[in-house]
Amino acid sequence: MPKTTVGQVLSKSQFKPHALELFRRVQKTQKALIITERGKPVLKIVPFRDDPQEGLRALRGSVLKYDRPTDPVALADWESLR
Repeated sequence: MPKTTVGQVLSKSQFKPHALELFRRVQKTQKALIITERGKPVLKIVPFRDDPQEGLRALRGSVLKYDRPTDPVALADWESLR
């Protein structure tokens, strides 16, 4: 199945009268729908996936290995240590 992408962004007031039509569009296109309130995203409607691990498989092998994960990052960049 393709990766879910955002298909449309609209306000709650635009969403409400067309909810069923928009649900069908999300199902058909497999693209997420973002609902906003006062211009800020508040809800994301995404297509259902039978396999919850599907998204994680795309990330497999993409994490870098850190030999000393508790060491500070970019220690030389801290002004207080200069």
